[in-house]
Amino acid sequence: MSTVRPVRIGIVSTANIARQHVIPGFRTTPWLEVAAIASRSADTARAAAAALGIPVAHGSYEALFADPSIEAVYIPTPNDSHVDLALAAARAGKHVLSEKPAAMNARDAERLLALPDGIVYLEAFMVRHHPQWLKARELVRSGAIGRVTAVQCFFSYFLDDPANIRNRPENGGGGLWDIGVYPIVTARFVLDAEPKRVSGLLEIDPKFGTDVLSSAILDFGDGRHLTFTVATQTVPHQRVTIAGTTGRIEVVIPFNAPAGKETVIRLDRGAVLGDAEIEEIRLPASDQYGLQGEAFAKAIRGIEPLPYDQRDAVKMMRILDAIVESGKTGCFVDL
Repeated sequence: MSTVRPVRIGIVSTANIARQHVIPGFRTTPWLEVAAIASRSADTARAAAAALGIPVAHGSYEALFADPSIEAVYIPTPNDSHVDLALAAARAGKHVLSEKPAAMNARDAERLLALPDGIVYLEAFMVRHHPQWLKARELVRSGAIGRVTAVQCFFSYFLDDPANIRNRPENGGGGLWDIGVYPIVTARFVLDAEPKRVSGLLEIDPKFGTDVLSSAILDFGDGRHLTFTVATQTVPHQRVTIAGTTGRIEVVIPFNAPAGKETVIRLDRGAVLGDAEIEEIRLPASDQYGLQGEAFAKAIRGIEPLPYDQRDAVKMMRILDAIVESGKTGCFVDL
């Protein structure tokens, strides 16, 4: 690291996730330097820069993209703006880390395939960089639970504020787009596979027009199923179980793993019911946003390429589109 310059990154907007999670995470790694922040309001940008100790504030996203000192950008804006901003940043020569989901639908995401050569693009699924998910995948690959047959996930929170973008369909709100992506991406991650067909059931809030309770079955072939439920007006809870022929793995806090604290996954051989013989595997304290930023920066510096790019983002959007289509038709949809 002593011979490699940190990547100077600019933050596109003053969104809460950037302020509360991603910027603090970026600052845990020497591979990134948070060098600027932008807002559509110059006053808002200056206030955020002062509060966060960021040296440069830009009063427009375009000004940030035009800043020659900035090498990469992080985009945490509403979902409906992700593709346009990613393309604008890339045309200005900036590498792009975009919040999930990458787009509003697969057709929207396919526009990312036109990103210029040499641009590093990453959809911000921080879970793929967390030690607990790397360990879960290692256990699956090693055969520690036999042949995997099922992945089950529940992820919920309660949010009924009509002004929140997660409750606004025009901005790409709804449970499936906000948190349904996590069961899908982690199942793809640990199984090293893509679903063959999907079935979905979506409960639409009559006031918001967004899905507030969504469940799905994803058939990965070879006798492997992902089943999940996500909800935005349900008591907060999250848990993942990965079951195999000889054991199971339980990821206790799978998606909002606490930054700077050790995490726990459980390995159960199934000899006794009721978790009587469960083994706790403790993973060291880490920050998944910092680890994601570090992987992004290393790819930019040509040190370690990323296994994910805009093509992976298109695959994700095709899965989401198929779940929505299934919810409307009541039938399985092939992928």
